[in-house]
Amino acid sequence: MRVSREKFAENREKILSVAGVLFRENGFDGVGVADIMKAAGLTHGGFYGHFSSKDDLALEVSRKLIDRVETRWKEHIAESPDRPLAALLDHYIHWRTVDDPGGSCVFATLIQEVSRSRGAVRAVFSDGLSVLVDTLADIVPGETEEERRANAATTLSSMMGAVILARAVEDRALAEQFLVTMRRQLDPGSRM
Repeated sequence: MRVSREKFAENREKILSVAGVLFRENGFDGVGVADIMKAAGLTHGGFYGHFSSKDDLALEVSRKLIDRVETRWKEHIAESPDRPLAALLDHYIHWRTVDDPGGSCVFATLIQEVSRSRGAVRAVFSDGLSVLVDTLADIVPGETEEERRANAATTLSSMMGAVILARAVEDRALAEQFLVTMRRQLDPGSRM
């Protein structure tokens, strides 16, 4: 039975959405095509009508999730023109980012796995990180473009590092120390 173009597009979006959550929760290698399709409420056999391979799916999901991070960051910055860095830090260095890997930043959840890979997915992550550094360079302090870019790279590393470390420990107090300490370092006026 053939499905309409609309239903086909809807199913494709459902697969991308479900895969995005499952990949962030379990890693690219921690979930199979059958698991993704089952979670999407679709048959395993239908997968190959949408994607040529799991790697193809991982690439498309990565692009989509990275675009979403970039869009959200720019929205938070635009909503707080008087304190753009603080607004971004309020959004990112937060328990919801730590506690919900499936619904949060693709970089903080998959970057370690991507660092051991080669090819298109790694290139997409690299380009995405470069965009985030550019975004931060527009809002961090610094006298020169070079200094702002260096401060942006430090800020990005610190933000993601704090979240990754907080996720890695079972001790909630230690996790909170990573978040609070980094938040205060990046924004000394923080009340976190």
